[in-house]
Amino acid sequence: MLKMVALRDSFGEALVELGRENSEVVVLDADVSSSTKTALFGKAFPDRFFNFGVAEANMMDAAAGFATVGKIPFASTFGFLTTLRAGEQIRSSIAYPNLNVKVCGSYGGLSDSFDGVSHQTIYDLAIMRATPNMTVVVASDDILTRKAVKAIAYYRGPVYLRLCRNEVPVLENEDRAFEIGKGILLREGEDVTILVTGILVSKALDAAERLKKEGIHARVIEIHTLKPLDEEIIIKAARETKGIVTVEEHSSIGGLGSAVAECVVKHCPVRVEMVAIRDTFAETGPYDALLEKYVLNNHLIERSCKKLLEI
Repeated sequence: MLKMVALRDSFGEALVELGRENSEVVVLDADVSSSTKTALFGKAFPDRFFNFGVAEANMMDAAAGFATVGKIPFASTFGFLTTLRAGEQIRSSIAYPNLNVKVCGSYGGLSDSFDGVSHQTIYDLAIMRATPNMTVVVASDDILTRKAVKAIAYYRGPVYLRLCRNEVPVLENEDRAFEIGKGILLREGEDVTILVTGILVSKALDAAERLKKEGIHARVIEIHTLKPLDEEIIIKAARETKGIVTVEEHSSIGGLGSAVAECVVKHCPVRVEMVAIRDTFAETGPYDALLEKYVLNNHLIERSCKKLLEI
C-alpha cells in the first residue's frame, strides 16, 4: 500500500528547508498559515514571515514589492482566493512587470471539500495559463511538491504553484527528475497515452495496470508544468500511440486537456478524451466521494482509454 502524505505538510516543510538554504526567501500568508502550513516557516524564521490577515490582494502587492528589492517571495493562500480575489493584483502587479513572485494556491481542486462550492478551486489553471508571463506548476505528491518548491525558488519570473490539501499517495519512484517545463514518463506503452497532472497520477497508474490485464498497454506521462508545456513529449506520444486521454482535477475547460488539444491540433492531430470536471460547480462532501461523483476515478480513465481505442 502506498504511503499517504498531505501536500500542505510537504509544502510547509519544504519552505523551511528552503529558508535554511536561502536567506532571500520570504513567505507571505493571508490569515490561513495554520492551514497552508506556512506557519512552519513562520516559526522557523519569524523575521521573514508576514501575515496579512484577510487581505489577499494587499498581500500580492506586497509580494511584488519584495521582489523588486531582490527577495524571493512565496505568497500563499487558498487557491480560489489566489486566482479570483487577488487575480487583478497578480495580473497587474506581478505578471505584467514579470516579477519574481511565487504564487502558491493551496487547497486546490475539490480538496477544500467541506467548505463547499465557494472554496473549491476548479478553474484556477485556466486563469493562470491565460496570464502572460506566468509559469504554471501542479504538485502531485510529497516528493514532487518538495522538488517543485525548490525548483520554482530558483526559476526567474512569476510562478503559480497549485497544491492539494488532503493526504495523497506517494509514488514509490523517488528518483523522478523534476524540471520545470518537462513531463515525466512514468510508464511505457504503445496503445494509448494517459497524460495526467496533479494528485490523480496514482489513479492513472492504477488504471494503466488494470488495462494491462486486458491486453491494453497505456503510456503514462505526468505533466506537472502546464505552462510552459512540454510539447515534445506530447507530440511524441501522439505519434507513437493511438490517442491521448488527459486526466486532471480541474474543469474540462482551460486546463490540461485544453492545453494538450491545442498542442496536438497544431502538430499531430489525434483523438483526445478528457477526464475532468465537466462545466459545473461541485458540492460539499468527503473529498474521495467528490472525486468519485465528479468522475475523477480510475474506472473512468479506463473507459476513456477503451473508448478512444473503440474497444
